Parts: sequence; structure tokens; C-alpha cells
Amino acid sequence: MSKGFASSSRMTFVSVVILSIFVSLGYRLYSLHVSNRDHYLTYVEHVRREIIPTYSRRGDIRDINGALLATSMSVVEVGVDPSVVLEKDASKWPKLAELLGIPVEQLKTTLTTKYRAVSLTGVKNPQGLVFHLDSAQKEQKKDEKPEVETSAAVTLPAVEAPKVSTDSDESVVLDEADSTGKRIIKYARLSTGIDQAKFEEIQKLKIKGVYGTNIYRRAYPHNELAAHLIGYLNHQEVPLAGMEHYANFFLRGQDGWVETEKDGKQRELAQFRTREVPAADGYSIDLSIDSAIQHLAEVELQGIRDKYSPQKATIIISDPRTGFILAMANYPTFNLNEYNKLPASELSRMKNVAVADLYEPGSVFKIIAASAALDDGAVNPNTTFDCTLKEIEYKGKIRPLPAEDKSDHFDRPLSVSEIIAHSSNKGAVQLAMRIGEERYYQFMHAFGIGLPTGFPVGNEPDARTFRIFVPPPKYWDGLTFTRIPMGQSVAVTALQIHQAMGVIASGGVLLKPQIIKRICDSNGDIVYRFDRVEERRVIKQSTAKTMARMLLGVTSGADSTGHLAAIPGYEVGGKTGTTQKLVPKEMSNGKSKLVYSKTHHVSSFVGFFPASDPQVEISVIVDDADARTPGKIGYGGTVAAPVFKHLGEQLIPYMAIRAPSALGQINRSLVVAEGGTP
Repeated sequence: MSKGFASSSRMTFVSVVILSIFVSLGYRLYSLHVSNRDHYLTYVEHVRREIIPTYSRRGDIRDINGALLATSMSVVEVGVDPSVVLEKDASKWPKLAELLGIPVEQLKTTLTTKYRAVSLTGVKNPQGLVFHLDSAQKEQKKDEKPEVETSAAVTLPAVEAPKVSTDSDESVVLDEADSTGKRIIKYARLSTGIDQAKFEEIQKLKIKGVYGTNIYRRAYPHNELAAHLIGYLNHQEVPLAGMEHYANFFLRGQDGWVETEKDGKQRELAQFRTREVPAADGYSIDLSIDSAIQHLAEVELQGIRDKYSPQKATIIISDPRTGFILAMANYPTFNLNEYNKLPASELSRMKNVAVADLYEPGSVFKIIAASAALDDGAVNPNTTFDCTLKEIEYKGKIRPLPAEDKSDHFDRPLSVSEIIAHSSNKGAVQLAMRIGEERYYQFMHAFGIGLPTGFPVGNEPDARTFRIFVPPPKYWDGLTFTRIPMGQSVAVTALQIHQAMGVIASGGVLLKPQIIKRICDSNGDIVYRFDRVEERRVIKQSTAKTMARMLLGVTSGADSTGHLAAIPGYEVGGKTGTTQKLVPKEMSNGKSKLVYSKTHHVSSFVGFFPASDPQVEISVIVDDADARTPGKIGYGGTVAAPVFKHLGEQLIPYMAIRAPSALGQINRSLVVAEGGTP
């Protein structure tokens, strides 16, 4: 054979090699495209496909003037893909832990834990995609509906985001497990939120697998201001109280996402985006409260705390012309930004006592008996009653009348105006008896007593609870009707008695107490506006004016119960209340029963001004100020009335409240003409 040609054996070897290559290539192509096609497609999808969430911004909560009460701040959530972390970066971990503010050992555990062994029982994500940051998405109830009275036009775009499987530690894993049952962790959270400057320092470390995502975190710029009204979100961004919870449907917004692909270096390939759903920011809520007025109320409560050290206290300020709340403050209170630092023994600080707590209103309640008797024409302001009686015949039975605060205080018959001005218990009962139990009970309900106000925040008792504490007359015993008209044997909330006084200030109409003024979209456009809501007419306008004139007598005379609430140059109408608290007393048989205490009282003053043209209504209620009160009895006239005056004097210039006109001076003279105290 010529040397220019290869031997047969060599040709055979080369042919076998070439054939083997083609067979191997063919088998590989068959495996990729036929036999193992699904497996490799899933692998490619795991490696290249991802869904990147885009987070919506929660709407702000603002006061009536646009001041921020709750807002969402942009921060960076730092996470890691442990599957790509390199050991060579271990020397940088201490610095990373310092920047994140977490222990080094905790960081090391997160960075080196690459698998989850336990299978999840949750819903598998579609197509086996990797959802890098979905663990940070806010949970939203599908069936959640708006609780605010609004128009059908107020809606948010509803887009169903893909669901993913996450572990309890908020790491995200691949749904497919390996042969040992382990699944690769693709994301673990390192920090719930840091500022941009600190994240830039982290980026300089160049630790592979560590990255950040811009998200929002809730902040409350004024800390304790209006805490019981605003409420708060926990660290999982779940609203738990106040307006944050009530208006969550509007505030929360709707997260979006981008379905895309990435290259081998985990960089997005934007040209392969298959779907993009934009995030929709939440609506903002404008409340009716005024931050400046709210601050004044809370400062007054601090003064009450320092002076009397009461168990609790509340101040409510509203516009009697509309029913909108301008301030609602409680003591004790808490810092919205540090709600989680409260010890278990002090969680009661979170209660909105103005709305949630029941108490016996005392003499403030006498406005209902007087208004009812006047409105039914059973009496006029000059009608007199013997307030020295110890008992009275009513419906053929002798009924004992309650004692006065001072048994020898009244030595002559009192007119209706004087009964109100001097807060006569016996007189209030006789006024109610003029119209009877059933009619009086109807007026109680008309004034809102025994019925929920519907106030949106504060955990108000339900109708069943009110029915227990304000039962209908068929459940009254022989003493009940001699006690309820003076404010005993009946329970109300501070907001209810404030609303009841508002009937007189508004001209005889029961107004719905409201706190939401506007709902605005993310562009600032108003999508819904709340206006004055009249529940019902309770008394005639003429009756309301007569009552307003008579309530001037409570503050006008030096010997009247509320004279310390008087504001020079202004007509102040209102009513004091001093309620004996029910306290347990141990009996000889070892059992205990509730009795009225002579050393523990609830002090209150509820009023408005100018009486001839009411522009502001204020309620001050202080629970158990007795220990530090001269004489050890916390009278409404000595504890609450001065607070009313001080607040009123500060509100006059701020709200530009006009001094009484000549008409007001005429009304003042009518008090004297009708038997009142000037």
C-alpha cells in the first residue's frame, strides 16, 4: 500500500470515533428535546425565569390641614441568595453584620444555610418560577371589603399576584427538591429596612449574593399624637388598630410584578419580559382632626396627669355644627413608633377610652330629663319643684328621692333653670317623672344613649352590650327611675355623652360623630368627601335654644357648679358631672358586692360656646382624681371645668371664635328673666 494512504485499521478507528460522536450528539439532542425535555425546561426556568415584585406605596393619613400623621418611607430591604454566597467573602461578614445591626453569628447562619429539608404544604407557585422577594409582600385578605361609607366609584384595581411558597423564616425556596428532599433557598431576608446611605456602604463590600430592594415602611412623624385614632402597622405591615385597620382597604394599595428572565450573572434581561403589572399606590385619608388642637388637648391631659394622677382621662373636641371630631385624646397613651416596646402590663394604654369604656355619666345626664320635659311641654323654664322632698308618690307608689350633694343646700322651690344651674338630683328625677318612664326612655334613645354611635375606630361596645347597661323600662326596679335621670344606674361612653350634648349645641339634631373628611387618590385628587350626617331630630330648635340659655346658668353664677369653666367675654353653656364609682366591698359572709364609693369619682364637664352660636364643643372626663383633690372628692366643677376653660381660651384665637353678639347678650338676660342665675 502506498504510504500516501491511511491503513484500514486507522480508517476504521477514525470512523468509529466520528460515529460515536454523532451517536452521542444524537442521544444528547434526543435527551434534551424528547426524553428529558420537561426536566431541562424546568431547570432553565428555575435558573433564568423570575418574577420581580414591585411594591405599592401605602397611602398617607393626614389631618384636616394636610399635616402628615402616618406616612410610608422608602427604605432598602436587604436579602441574600445563599446558594451563590462564596466562602472567600467570609472576612467581610463582620462588617456586613455591623451595617445591618445584627449579630455576626446570626448573619453567618443565614448566609451558610443553603437548603430547606422540610416540604411546604402551601400552594405551589405556577411553572416552578423563582419569586425572589415575594416573602416581603403584604398579606391581604381576598374577602376584605371597605367599611367606610362611600360611593361605589371608590375602588382600587384588583390584580391577582402569583402565589409562592415561603418558609416561616421568610426565606424563599425552589419548589423542586433534590433526591434527598432538600430544596435550595433562593432568598433570605437580612434586614427589614435600612436607609439608602447604609445600603451603599453594603454595596461597597461586594459580597456576592447580597442585594437590596426598595420597599416602604410605615412611620408616624408625631409619635404619640392621636395614637388611638391613627393606629399602627406591625413589622409584617399588617394593620392592627385605629384608622390604619379601619381604612386599610383604601390605604394599602396593590402590589405589582414583572415576569422576566435573567442571565447567568443574575442580571435581568429586560428584552425577555413577558408580563408587567404596575403597582397601584394606596389612597390617602384626610381626617377631620386638627393636629394643633389635638396637641392642645394632649398637653392638657399631661397637666391632668401631673396634677391629679388619675386612672385615666379623655378630652373630645368637635364642631357642633357638623359633628366632625377636631381632637380626641386619652390618657394614658403610647408611642406609635414604639408600640412593640410596651410591656404586657401596660397594653391598656392602647385602648381608646373615649370610645371603648363605659361609665356612669352623673349630672351631665340631667340635660336629657330637662330637654325631654321642655320639649313635651310638661314644664317651662320657670316651673318650680320642691327639691327638699325625701320621697315622692309616683304611679300610686311612694318612691324615695336621691340625696343632694348637700342635704340642706336648697331651702326653697327651684325652677327648671335653677335645677340645671345648681345640679339638683331631686329636681332631675321629678322632671323625668313629668313625662313617665316610657317617654323618658324614648328620649334617651333619641339622644343616642344605649345605641352605638358607629364611630369607626376605638372598639366601641356593640348594641347588645349597650342594651345590658341601658335596659328598657320593663326591666327597671322601683329605684331605677329615681336614679337614671341624675346619671346613675346607666352607662355611657365619653363619645356618647359628647354626642348627646351636641344635640343642644346643634339646634336639636343628633349628628353622627365623624373623623374621616376626605379620601384622595395618589395624585391628590379627592375621590370621596364626607359631609355632615344628621341621624335624627331629637328636640325642637326652640327647645334647644332654651336649653342653651339655661346651660349658661351653670357657668354664670359664682355659686353655680360650673363657674370655673366660664370664659370672660364669652357665653359658655355646659354641665358638670361628679359620679360616684362602683367599687367592690367585702361583706361579712366573705363575698363582695359593688357599692357607690365616697372617695372615688369620675369628674366631667361637657359644654360648648358661644352658647348663642356654638362653634366648638369640649368634653373633659377624668377618672379618679380624688386622691390629690382638696377635700378628697374630685368634683367635675373643680377638676374638669378649669381644663375646659383653659382649652377654650386657647381655641378662641386659633379658631377665630367671635365674641357674643348683642343677640347673645339678650340671651343672657333671658336666663335671668326665666328664673336662672345670671
